[in-house]
Amino acid sequence: MSESLKVQPHHLERDAYLYVRQSSMRQVVENVESTKRQYALRARAIALGWSDSRIVVIDSDQGESGTSAAWRKGFQRLVTEVGMGRAGIVMGLEVSRLARNSADWHRLLEICALAETLILDEDGVYNPMDFNDRLLLGLKGTMSEAELHVLNARLRGGILNKVRRGEYACVLPTGLVYDEAGNVVHDPDCQVRETIAYFFETFSRVGSAHQTVKAFRNEGLRFPSLDRSHGETTVVFRPLTLSSAMRTLHNPRYAGTYAYGRRRYRRTADGKKNVRRRDCGEWLACIPNAHPGYITWEQYQANLKILEHNGRGYEIARKSPPREGCALLQGRAVCGRCGDHFRVRYVSRRGGTESWYVCDRASGSRGEPNCQSIAGRPIDDAVGALVAQKMTPAAVELALEIRRDIEARQQEADQLRCRAIERAQVEAELAQRRFMMVDPSNRLVADTLEADWNEKLRALATAREERERDRDDDQIAVDDTIRERLVAMTTDFQRLWADPATANRERKRMLAHIIEDATLVKLPAEGLTKIHIRFKGGKTETLTTLNPKSSAQQVTTPPEIVALVDQLLDDHIYSEIAALLNERGLHPGGSARRGRHDARFTGPRVGYLVHSYGLRSRYDRLRGRGMLTKQELAHRLGVHECTVVRWAEHGLVARHAYNGHAYLYEDPGPTPPAKHCSRWDRLTERAASIQATQSQLASMEAEEV
Repeated sequence: MSESLKVQPHHLERDAYLYVRQSSMRQVVENVESTKRQYALRARAIALGWSDSRIVVIDSDQGESGTSAAWRKGFQRLVTEVGMGRAGIVMGLEVSRLARNSADWHRLLEICALAETLILDEDGVYNPMDFNDRLLLGLKGTMSEAELHVLNARLRGGILNKVRRGEYACVLPTGLVYDEAGNVVHDPDCQVRETIAYFFETFSRVGSAHQTVKAFRNEGLRFPSLDRSHGETTVVFRPLTLSSAMRTLHNPRYAGTYAYGRRRYRRTADGKKNVRRRDCGEWLACIPNAHPGYITWEQYQANLKILEHNGRGYEIARKSPPREGCALLQGRAVCGRCGDHFRVRYVSRRGGTESWYVCDRASGSRGEPNCQSIAGRPIDDAVGALVAQKMTPAAVELALEIRRDIEARQQEADQLRCRAIERAQVEAELAQRRFMMVDPSNRLVADTLEADWNEKLRALATAREERERDRDDDQIAVDDTIRERLVAMTTDFQRLWADPATANRERKRMLAHIIEDATLVKLPAEGLTKIHIRFKGGKTETLTTLNPKSSAQQVTTPPEIVALVDQLLDDHIYSEIAALLNERGLHPGGSARRGRHDARFTGPRVGYLVHSYGLRSRYDRLRGRGMLTKQELAHRLGVHECTVVRWAEHGLVARHAYNGHAYLYEDPGPTPPAKHCSRWDRLTERAASIQATQSQLASMEAEEV
C-alpha cells in the first residue's frame, strides 16, 4: 500500500510529531549530519499533506540514551500526545531514534494502534493497525535493541580486557595521579602526601573513623579533596568529614591495589540509578601491588575488619574501639549468666561520673528483666591492680617470643599456599594454550579442552580463596616498634597505670594487649562479684570484689555505732554521747555518700538515731532504776518542789539529767536529807550559834538599862 493511501483525512486533522534524538552530547556536537537528516523529515510530512504549522518538533531528548524512557521527558510527552489522540503521525529517522528498548517500543505501538496514529521512518509509512506493518515494526524494534546490545557488549569486552591487565585508566582518588607515561604515582604535592599518610597513621592509632575525624578537628588539620566544579580538577583542603574518612578507608587504591567493579549499578523502573557494593571476591579486577600506595594490602584488610567490628553494636563478638569513658572493660566484659557482652552505662552523681556494666539485651528484645547490673569502679580497680602486678618485661618478652614462633609457622604455611597457587596457575595456562591450539570446527575435542580449562580455572580460584581465608585467620605480626614500646612501658608500668595524666583510652589500649575478656558473675546474697579473667594466650585468673553498698545501705548507721550509743545511754545524755562519738572519730551514716567526710554527731542527730532504731530512752532507763520526778520526790518528803531543786543544787539530793535540762531524782529513803546530811548539821550548829549570840546581846542591853 502506498504512503498516500495510508494517510487518511482524519490523520491530517491531527498534528504530525517529529521526534529528534541523539544518544550523547558528543554525537550532537560531532554527528551534525544525522541531526540534519532527522529535521529533514519535516519535508516528508509536508509532502503527505500536513501544513508546516501542524508539524510539532520534539527535540528535548538531545544527548539522552534510548535504552529507557524513564529519563526521557520528550518521549514521555510524545506518548502522552498520542494517547490523547492529538497525533496523526509520529516521525523518526529510524526506530533506534524512538526507542532502543523493546518494552518502550511495543508500548508506543500499542498506543498508536489504539489511537489510529501512523508511524513514519526513513523507509516509509506504517499503520500499526495493519498486521504486516505491525510485524515489520516489531522486527525493527527487536533489531534495534539487539544492535545496542552488540555495541555495548563489544565496548564492554574491550574495557574488561584492559581491566584484567590493569591498564584501564580509572579516576584516581586524592593523593594519586597519572604521570606522563600513564603510570600511577603519588601526588607531587608534599602536603597532600603527608596529610594522607598522617590520616592512616591516626586511624591505626585511634582505631575508629569517627575518632580520626575528631583528631583532625582538634588538631586543626584539613584533608585534601578533588574539586571538579569549574571544569578542571583542582585539589582543595577542607575539614575532614566522616563520609570522606570512610571513602578513604574503603578505597583499595590507597593500598596500591588496582581494583575495578567494586560497585554494581542498575537502573530502576523509575529511571534512578541503584548502587550496590560488591564484596572483594566479586570485584571484576583486584591486582595487589599494581602501583605505589600509602598502606599495604594487609593493612587495608585489617582496617576494614576494624570498621566491621566497630559497626557490630549488638553482636556477641563485638570489639569496640577504646573510648574516653572510665569503664576499663569496655567491649571485653562478658555476662557470666547469659554469655552476652555487657553494655557500659555512665551515671552522673554527686559531681562525678560512675560506670556500670549492664546486661539488658534480653530486656530490650524480649521484655525480660535485666540479667545483671554491676558497679564498674570495684571491677576496674581490681583488674587494674592485677594487670599492673602481672605486667612485667619478662612476661612481654615471653609473649612476643611465642608470637614470633607462631608468625614463622604462619609464613611457612603461606609460602606453601603460594606454591599451590602457582602450580594451579601453570596448569590453567597450559589448559588455555591447548584450547587455543585446537581447530574450532572440531567441536568434540574443543568442548573437552574447554571443560578442562574451566576446571583448572575453578581450581585456581579455590586455591586463591583458601589462601585469603587462611591469611585472614592468622594474627597480624607485632613489629619491632611495638615490641620496644611494650618493653619500655613495662619497666615502670605501675607508675604509668596509676598516673592521673594517663587517659582512659590509653589504659584500654594497653589492656587490649593483655586481656582477651573478663566474665563477671554477681552474687547479691554474699555481696560479692567474681571476675574470671582470660589473658592473651589462654591463661586465666579469678578475682573477687565487694559490691558497693546500695543507697539505703550507705545512709544506714553501722550496727557497731548503734550498739555503742545503746551502751552510752546508761550514763550520758545525747550531747555527751555526741561528744564521745566525735572524739573516737566516728561519723554519722550517709556522710560518705553525700561527700561529707568531716560530718560530726550532734545531740539532735543522736536523738534521731535513738528514735529511728527504737533504742530504750534514757528516761525509761532512769525510771527503771527507781528515779523520781521532782513532783514525786517533793510529795514523798513533804516539802515544796523548789526545796527539792535547791537540795539537788547543794548536793543534798542526787539527780540525773535525761534530756538536756530535765532531771530525775534519787529517792533518799525514809530519812529526810536534813537528818543525815553533814551539811545540815553544820547549818544547824551555825543557827544555834547565831541564836546564842542574839540572847547574849539581849541580856547585856537589859543590864545596862
